[in-house]
Amino acid sequence: MIEITDKITVDENDIEYNAVRSAGPGGQNVNKVSTAIQIHFDIDKIENMTDAMRARLVLLAGSKLNKENCIVIKAQDQRTQERNKENALNRLIELIKKAAVEPKKRKPKKRSKASHQKRLNEKKKQSDKKKSRKLNLDKE
Repeated sequence: MIEITDKITVDENDIEYNAVRSAGPGGQNVNKVSTAIQIHFDIDKIENMTDAMRARLVLLAGSKLNKENCIVIKAQDQRTQERNKENALNRLIELIKKAAVEPKKRKPKKRSKASHQKRLNEKKKQSDKKKSRKLNLDKE
């Protein structure tokens, strides 16, 4: 069991690892050895996850989420399968941790009377400036 938070856990057997060939330059090694790792993980298998957390996870996963509700993460930065596997697993854990944190709600601040009055005075000043321009045009 992988412990994401104190309440949320993921069973390691639910994570499917596939070794695939890495993309990009790398000489002979890239054409012979499958060092990149793809993780497939069904988000419905996460234990003790609320609906709100699940909705945040879907938003955070974005294009990593496929039609079967599986998160697909590909790691190919490292030269070995072990490091890529570890990297992909860490990215999955971080994604789930981020979804588990509830965002803080914004508290609207009340303006002070002085700042409100200052704003109104600035608006009045701007309005008078534009009115004076209009009056100058009418005289010509």
